[in-house]
Amino acid sequence: MEEVDVEPAVTNIPAASSGTHLGFAWGPGDILVYETLYKASGKCRYQRIHTLLPSVRDPATSMRTKNPTCMEELQQVAVSTKVAEVAMQYGNQVSILLAIELIWNLCEVLFIDAAPAGSLLLHLLDWVRLHKADVDEKAREVLQSESPAEHRDYWDVVVSYVLQGRLEEARQMLVKQATLQPAARKMYKQMDTLLSKMPFYNPGGTQTLTEFDVKWRHWHEEVDRCLQDNSFASNKHLELICKILVGDEDTLLEHKDLLSTWYHFLVTRLLFCHPTVKPTELHYYAQSCLTMFLDSRSVPEPLDSILLAAFEFDIHQVIKDCSIALNNWWFVAHLTDLLDHCKLLQSHNLHFGSNLREFLLLEYASGLFTHHSLWQLAVDYFDHCPEFGRVYLELQIERVPLDTERKALKVLRICEQRQMSEQVRSICKIMAMRALRNNRLGSALSWSIRAKDAAFATLISERFLQDYCARGTFSDLDLIDNLGPAMLLSDRLTFLGKYREFHKLYGEKRFREASKLLLSLMTAKIAPRSFWMTLLTDALPLLEQKEVIFSADQTHELMFCLEELMSSLNTTTAGTDRPMQDEDIEVTKVELLRLALARNLAMAIVKEGTVEA
Repeated sequence: MEEVDVEPAVTNIPAASSGTHLGFAWGPGDILVYETLYKASGKCRYQRIHTLLPSVRDPATSMRTKNPTCMEELQQVAVSTKVAEVAMQYGNQVSILLAIELIWNLCEVLFIDAAPAGSLLLHLLDWVRLHKADVDEKAREVLQSESPAEHRDYWDVVVSYVLQGRLEEARQMLVKQATLQPAARKMYKQMDTLLSKMPFYNPGGTQTLTEFDVKWRHWHEEVDRCLQDNSFASNKHLELICKILVGDEDTLLEHKDLLSTWYHFLVTRLLFCHPTVKPTELHYYAQSCLTMFLDSRSVPEPLDSILLAAFEFDIHQVIKDCSIALNNWWFVAHLTDLLDHCKLLQSHNLHFGSNLREFLLLEYASGLFTHHSLWQLAVDYFDHCPEFGRVYLELQIERVPLDTERKALKVLRICEQRQMSEQVRSICKIMAMRALRNNRLGSALSWSIRAKDAAFATLISERFLQDYCARGTFSDLDLIDNLGPAMLLSDRLTFLGKYREFHKLYGEKRFREASKLLLSLMTAKIAPRSFWMTLLTDALPLLEQKEVIFSADQTHELMFCLEELMSSLNTTTAGTDRPMQDEDIEVTKVELLRLALARNLAMAIVKEGTVEA
């Protein structure tokens, strides 16, 4: 599941502010939050329920999460909205999703299940029933009425059941009509017998396809005899059903309103005329049914061409037509991926080095990268493209706008997980520069450390030291205190970390350890020369302690550092105009230091001499 780059919207629950105990449960696409009433026993019961629904998905997300919940959600919005333009937009999305599901299910039947003769028709019947569900809604209305057999849609429901091969439901509906017409009960009984005797192929049974074909032909001949004998001539509805059972094409075409599509007409025609149709024969029947069903002035829709290509088992034409007709790469990318996993696209490689599957996945993922939150999903798609996936990811990841630090961390995590070191450095440098411009030194230092950029870490460390000199305190102490091995990235960063360590030792009154660390920073040349005066000034409180902290040798080293500093200062300031006040301050500091060093040296010599004696 993708993470959003912005803070989620706040949903106010009235009970939350009143101190009521709340419980929650995750659901598919929403969260159920309920108020509880706790008793002394600790048990609780539900009081009021709030459902936190996500906002309706935008078109791109709808294409990605094609499922019944999404379609139902879109349909509800299309119906409830008062803005005609919005209603049309969501209505179009529903139509696209329905078409996608129709094509996908047919491809499953023809290419993946690859059902043989006999089983093929059963799969096609399921396909039609799945996508022609309006008969069930109409049947519910009829059955819930006071007198179902007298309902105006009663016979439409019965005929629709027959057209879909749902003969058991048709028989149950006919029983209601037979009850109302005792005089015609024999005729209804005869129709019931014909419907019950119609054979359906059972792939798991012991009957062979040839045996089934013989049995079906005997049944078909019996139905034809009833029609020729005018067994149902006195009842136009039963005669109509008999003509459908015998597969009369004119009768079927007279009921286009109930069939609604040419592919429903195709499956019904196969059911009652060619139940043992072979996969290789499908394209012939499909083309003829399309021609017969459409008006001579009608032009096939893009969906018709796609379905026709599928019935011709032309996989690449299906993919090509879908790419042109649909407004999103989602479907063709996933369909091609599925077919490729089924070893159905191995022979189709493109001229520029990639195969069809990878090309479409790359195109789809590249489109996702332009979305404010779906770009994260695109990363997974690139991961599954072995040829060019990493190259595309490296190019696309650099185009992701790093609007917030939270988003930058997500991008960085993606790059680190895939050892994309160049992109990691680039992201960290960008964020470090941005933080530095905003004077957020802690964040800038953290990003420069992650980038392993020694030069930039040195620059930020200098800024930290300048900030300390100006304010007398360090900012972002947590970061500096926990630098760990990262302080070795640059000498200046090492000094910053060690100098902070000196202050901690001093604050903990561990003066000897503090003095040793302070002296080592100067003698090891870790401290910048410009900071020596600050370090020597920090030594003053240690020199003035009642107890001798610096030994005679350490005091000599401090004296040497002071004289070396004064010598370099005199050289660099010769000929320059410095403010008189600054010179006076420096002179005062130096005099105080020399006095403190001399006094400490004397005390150290006396102490060390006494110890030796």
